Amino acid sequence: MTQPTQTRSWVASANGHADFPLQNLPLGVFSLNGSAPRSGVAIGDAVFDLHAALDQFDGEARRAVEATAGGQLNAFFELGRGPRVALRERLLQLLAEGSPLQTREAQVLHRAADCRMHLPARINDYTDFYVGIEHAQNVGKLFRPDNPLLPNYKYVPIGYHGRASTIRPSGTEVRRPKGQTLPAGQAEPTFGPCARLDYELELGIWIGQGNAMGDAIAIGDAAEHIAGFCLLNDWSARDIQAWEYQPLGPFLSKSFITSISPWVVTAEALEPFRKAQPPRPEGDPQPLPYLLDPRDQKAGAFDIELEVLLTTASMREQNLPAHRLTLSNTQHMYWTVAQMVAHHSVNGCQLQAGDLFGSGTLSGPQPGQFGSLLEITEGGKKPIELASGEVRKFLEDGDEIILRARCNREGYASIGFGECRGTVVAAR
Repeated sequence: MTQPTQTRSWVASANGHADFPLQNLPLGVFSLNGSAPRSGVAIGDAVFDLHAALDQFDGEARRAVEATAGGQLNAFFELGRGPRVALRERLLQLLAEGSPLQTREAQVLHRAADCRMHLPARINDYTDFYVGIEHAQNVGKLFRPDNPLLPNYKYVPIGYHGRASTIRPSGTEVRRPKGQTLPAGQAEPTFGPCARLDYELELGIWIGQGNAMGDAIAIGDAAEHIAGFCLLNDWSARDIQAWEYQPLGPFLSKSFITSISPWVVTAEALEPFRKAQPPRPEGDPQPLPYLLDPRDQKAGAFDIELEVLLTTASMREQNLPAHRLTLSNTQHMYWTVAQMVAHHSVNGCQLQAGDLFGSGTLSGPQPGQFGSLLEITEGGKKPIELASGEVRKFLEDGDEIILRARCNREGYASIGFGECRGTVVAAR
């Protein structure tokens, strides 16, 4: 389905909107003035209330709307691509200029500023991958200068199971965690608040239709099991992580909160921004057959610009602009999203509608493209200087991190993901 690049919307704010023009139409769950959560679509500076306009849908599109009832999109994700595409096509008609639905604007449209956003789905399981090779190499160099990448990295999409219960939508405060750390030069750990709090810039992947336990999802079918995408900040307590991660990996250093943007950007909206997976450097192994599909290699990657901004309490008091920390791109993923799905299920692991994947930190190869403070400051050795006169090695209480993402291509309307925000507050 091609993007309707020339079509304009009767929702005036959507025309030329940086994130949510007519060509995007991401889905989410919102509430108004304490009302029960319900499903909607972002359009410009407004939210289109799907169930207020239910009488405008029929067939597969109506089936899709009905599946979004109850304040969760799991049943909608489970329907798969057909009903999702039918819903998108009907929305493009209803929200385009000339639609008779404009006469019902007050009934079906709400100001986004008046809406409270919720998690779009019940998240049964959360898996964090590590497919950003530049991040893996940058971090590896800090701890293993002579051997930054372990041998399995180029054969296996590395991942670990995270904690789904503490995933929260954008805007939720980030409480500084406590845990054990091993101070430099000491033989025994101490307990207290994290002193090296960090962000991680990631792409979130929502799983659509799942698989039965014992049945693997073939790489050629994996794209059909992806419902959509969001931004994800995998907040990290680096000092806690350094003490606990051997031999089993992150635990308390990651499970205190993970922030996501609340809108689900569909694969159909991202279709114009698909790219070929970048060729592997000479000498790198070819993926094993269960991870290799010609169609996925030809169009399984995305061109999504990723940005991270920082504001401090002092900067906000002085009305200073946010400081850009990172400008990166999803093209730095060593493995495609389809490869992640295929690998996750190859042992018979059951994926379910509403499961969430994190891509892992998506850094670029150059300074200014690093997706964490651990990389930017080289583990705290090179502090960042801010316009307020402050410096940062890691995040301090009152600091706010803002993630943004945007797709641009000549001849097509640009689309965005909305923001993923989180402000650090003191440990209890």
